[in-house]
Amino acid sequence: MGKGCRIIHEDCDPSISTDRSLPYNTFLIEYTVDGISKFDIASAAAQVDIFDDYWDKYHSDLVNMTQTEGRVNPKMWNPPKKT
Repeated sequence: MGKGCRIIHEDCDPSISTDRSLPYNTFLIEYTVDGISKFDIASAAAQVDIFDDYWDKYHSDLVNMTQTEGRVNPKMWNPPKKT
C-alpha cells in the first residue's frame, strides 16, 4: 500500500476489530475477491489515505470501511511480533 497506509492484519477474522488494544486510528476494511468477502485491519494518519489505497487496489470490490474499537494512542502502540 502507499502513502502511510499500514496493514496490521491481512485477510483476518472481522471479530479482531473489537480488540481495544488496537490503535484508535485503525479501520476494518471489507472487500471482495472473486465474490468472497475478505477483511483487513489497516491504519494511517488519515482515514482518506486508507480509503484511497484500497480504492486504487479494489475499486468497486471495496465494500465497507469502519473504525475498530481500538483505544490505544498510535504512538504508544507496539505491533504484535511475527512468529
